[in-house]
Amino acid sequence: MNLEQAKTFLKQNDVRYVLAQFVDMHGSAKAKSVPVEHLEMVLTDGAGFAGFALWGFGMGPEGPDYMAVGDLSTLSLIPWMPGHARLICNGTVRGKPYPYCSRVAAKTQLARLAERGMTMYTGIEPEFMLLSRAADGTLGPSDPTDTLEKPCYDYKGLSRATPCLDEMVSSLRKVGIDVYQIDHEDGNGQFEINFTYADALKSADNFTFVKMAASEIARKHGMIATFMPKPFSNRTGSGAHFHVSVGNATTKNLFFDESDRNKLGLSQMGYHFLGGLLEHASALAAIAAPTVNSYKRLVVGRALSGATWAPAYIAYGDNNRTACVRIPYGRLEVRLPDSGCNAYLVTAAIVAAGLDGIDRKLDPGPPRNVNLYEYSPEKIAAEGIRLLPQSLQEAITALEGDAVMRDALGAGLAAEFIRVKKMEWTEYCRHVSDWESRRYLEFF
Repeated sequence: MNLEQAKTFLKQNDVRYVLAQFVDMHGSAKAKSVPVEHLEMVLTDGAGFAGFALWGFGMGPEGPDYMAVGDLSTLSLIPWMPGHARLICNGTVRGKPYPYCSRVAAKTQLARLAERGMTMYTGIEPEFMLLSRAADGTLGPSDPTDTLEKPCYDYKGLSRATPCLDEMVSSLRKVGIDVYQIDHEDGNGQFEINFTYADALKSADNFTFVKMAASEIARKHGMIATFMPKPFSNRTGSGAHFHVSVGNATTKNLFFDESDRNKLGLSQMGYHFLGGLLEHASALAAIAAPTVNSYKRLVVGRALSGATWAPAYIAYGDNNRTACVRIPYGRLEVRLPDSGCNAYLVTAAIVAAGLDGIDRKLDPGPPRNVNLYEYSPEKIAAEGIRLLPQSLQEAITALEGDAVMRDALGAGLAAEFIRVKKMEWTEYCRHVSDWESRRYLEFF
């Protein structure tokens, strides 16, 4: 789409404002509303923002403006906001790509693949919950009848959320995001919307739009859509699994090999890429599971439905959902990310880890096609299986010690990410929770 075509598109659809949209370090959508008459400004100089007001942009109050320059190929309507369109932006400062911009970081790593003639494709599976707040302030499923102990794929739970889900799906499909299935997940009030895979940058763009759509359309229906990794201690957490493959001009999927001796359909390149993911999994956790709350999900234990479904082990297997990488024949499913992640930074980290595995020919070891939840700690240790970080602090420490993962973000953004996340951990540790008050108030 060129500028004139864009102007025609906007006029035909009665668009009055374009949202110059990007994300902060946490993956939260940020934007300015720009009248369509000034579209060219966003495409050239960009829409200006005070970088100090944004999470993770490495600026002080004396810093230069952060300019969000629109990528015209991303122009689309916002169906739940009549008269508005969305234009995804890349960050620049003083006319140059700004390395603290998450989308710029993803593009930098994807360019390393492009230099080798390769493209990475991802399919992201975001889970979320539809909740409501009771008069006493407590949260629960928006459908009060959604109370089954094992609610996964439940027809009634799906049916009763249909008005909201249907508007979400219709909105996404109107802008070319091909939703191909929706289901009730394993937690009460939990759902998953699956959309067709695409090149990794577009998938990250789409993931952001899905979160934007879900939050606003749910609010319209009197609900709260949350992508918080673990809202309830006794219910399954919300993941955002990344299905990953790599192709080139002649081969759609370079990870596929029918002759794989392990019968997983993986090529030697696929195994090396996988080896890189496992090698850097502890540091990758800080990026893919980036909050204090994330580590309430990445544990071994039972949920109300009987299992957490979350990976806790640095391992891979055929159809094994207890390992952090599952192999759905000929591609990789990275199960570590949760729905609170920044998909651009996860994309950058996956590329960097995978390329390190390819370059160093890292061996991921044998597949683990067993229920690792049932292994004792002693057996896990005897098998040489590492445990994923069990706290944000542990993950950040791993990131600090992993040069490949720091380089995936870029030196400046990595330092800023680590600084902010250390602050988050400190604030969490100093917070006095209701659990502590109930346990200790009259304990002594």
